[in-house]
Amino acid sequence: MKRISPLLSLLGLLCLASISAADSGAAWGVYGGDTANTRYSSLDKINTGNVQQLRVAWALQLGSVRSQESTPILVGDTLYVTSSFGPKNVFAVDARTGTVRWRYSPDVPGGIDQFACCDVNNRGVAYANGKVFVGRLDGHMVALDAKTGAELWKTQVVDYTQGSVITSPPTIVKNLVITGFGGGEYGARGYLSALDQDSGKEVWRFWTVPGPGEPGNDSWKGDSWKYGGATAWLIGSYDPALNLIYYGTSNPSPWGGSIRGLDSGNYGTMTNLYSSSTLALNADTGKLVWHYQSTPHDVWDYDGVNELVLADVTVNGQKTPAMFKADRNGFFYVLDRRTGKLISAQSYVPINWATGVDMTTGRPIEVPDKRPRFKFRAMNICPNLLGGKNWHPMSYSPQTGLVYIPSINLCMDMEGAEPAYKRGSFYLAFEFDLGKSGPGGYMSELMAWDPVKQQKVWGNKDALPWLGGTMTTAGGLVFHGDVRGWFKALDAKTGKQLWQFQTGSGVAAAPMTYELDGKQYVAVVSGRTFSIPVFLGPIGKQMVDASPEGGTLFVFELPSP
Repeated sequence: MKRISPLLSLLGLLCLASISAADSGAAWGVYGGDTANTRYSSLDKINTGNVQQLRVAWALQLGSVRSQESTPILVGDTLYVTSSFGPKNVFAVDARTGTVRWRYSPDVPGGIDQFACCDVNNRGVAYANGKVFVGRLDGHMVALDAKTGAELWKTQVVDYTQGSVITSPPTIVKNLVITGFGGGEYGARGYLSALDQDSGKEVWRFWTVPGPGEPGNDSWKGDSWKYGGATAWLIGSYDPALNLIYYGTSNPSPWGGSIRGLDSGNYGTMTNLYSSSTLALNADTGKLVWHYQSTPHDVWDYDGVNELVLADVTVNGQKTPAMFKADRNGFFYVLDRRTGKLISAQSYVPINWATGVDMTTGRPIEVPDKRPRFKFRAMNICPNLLGGKNWHPMSYSPQTGLVYIPSINLCMDMEGAEPAYKRGSFYLAFEFDLGKSGPGGYMSELMAWDPVKQQKVWGNKDALPWLGGTMTTAGGLVFHGDVRGWFKALDAKTGKQLWQFQTGSGVAAAPMTYELDGKQYVAVVSGRTFSIPVFLGPIGKQMVDASPEGGTLFVFELPSP
C-alpha cells in the first residue's frame, strides 16, 4: 500500500476555521452542549482571572454510589440529572438552589448488572417539547412529563436479557427520539432505533450489521453476522443543514477474529461492516448516506463509538463541513461530514499496532505481530482496549481552535479463542492482560490537540488512568476531573492549573455550565467508576484505592460581589 504522511497532507490542505454549530450560550440543553457535541460554552463570567474564587453553591446526593457518568442539562431554570443503577433516579432540580422538584425512580429488574458489560451507568437525559427522555438498563426508552416527572410512555427498544442495555441519552431530531444500545460484548446484533416523540412508536430502524441481501453482509463469515455486535451505545451528533445524524459503532462480536472472518491482517473483504465505524444516516428515514470504518476486522475491541465533534475547516481554500474523532484505536480523524471522505489522520497517543493510516484506502497500516489471532498471543499492544480515549467526552473551543482530550496510555496482551455463543453471556473469544502501563511512565494525559496541524499543543500527564470528560468556555478555561476526585480548571491556552476542588470520589463524568439571573454556574457529577478497574489488575487496585465510591452533583459559583 502507498503511504502518504497524514501530517504533510493535512498541512497542505487545511487552515484554521471556526466551528459551525451554535454554542451553548446561557443554556446547556443537550448532553454535548450542542448537537455538534463541542462541549463549548460562550459564557465567560467565570474566567482565568477569577476562577480561583469558585466555591460550592449547592450539592445533591444522587442516591447511588457507583459509576456516575451523567452530564446534567438545563431547561428553563431546571436541571435534569440521572444517577447510576438503571438509572436509579432521574432528578428535576431547581438550578439556583438544588431543591428537588421531582424524582423518577423506575423499577429496574434485579441482577440486571450481569447484562451490562461495563457497569450500571447512565449518562443523562434529552429534552424536547415538554418531555424528558431517558434510556434504561432494561432496554426501555421512557418519556417523562418535564414538569411533573410522570411517565408518559415507555417503549422496549431491545431485550436486555441478551446483554443489551441503554446507557446514553438519545439524539433528538425533529419529532424523533433516536437511540442505540450496548451489547457488543454479548453477541448482540446492533441497530439504531428512531421513536416518535409523542407515542414512542418506532418510525425507523437501521441495522448496524447488514443482514442477508443487504450491502455489506458478505463482509461477515457465514452466519456470524447474527451475533455481530457493532452496537451504537454512546451519543450521536446532528447537522441540521445536512439533516444527517452521526453515530459511532462498537467492536464486532466476538472479539476473536477467526469466528467472523480470516484470522489475519489480510482480511480481504471480511471487514465486518459496519463495526468500529462512523455512520451518517438521513435523520428522517434512517437510510445510510455514508460510512467510514476506522478499524476494519477489529480484533482489539477498539470500537468506533467515541463522540463525533462537528466543526468547519478550510480545504483548498473552501470551507468544508468536517468532524473530529479521537478514536479508541489511537488515531485522531478529520472527516468531511458530507461524504465521509478522510481529510487527515494522526496518532494522538503512543501506539504500536499500526504505523499510520493509508490516505488512499483510509485503512490503518497494521503491524502484523500486534494482531492477536487464534492461539497466537500478541504482546504489549498499545493502546489497550480501553483505547487512546474511552467514552469520556473531549471538547472543542473555537476560541483556541483546539480540542481537549482525556487520553489514556495503557497497553495489553491478547490471544484469540473460539468459544460458542451463549445468549446473555460474554462472547469475547479472547484471553487478555490489560494491566500494562504505556511508554513514558504515565497512564493518562489531558491534552490540547490542534486538529488542523494534527499535533499536541500541551499536555498534563497523570500517574493513573481514567480522566473525566472535558468542557471549554469563552472564559479561557478547560474543566475536567480525575479518578482521585479532583475537579479542576485549567488555562485553555497553556494547560496551567488555576483551581481545583476535592469532590470526595472519582470524577469520570463531563461537566457543564449555565447562566441564570446573570450568574454563571458550573456543574459536575462525582462518583468513582466501579467495573473498569476490575480488569486492570494492580493498576485497577490503584484506581480503587485512589478514592471511595460516591454519587453527588456539585454546582459551583463565584462569590457575590
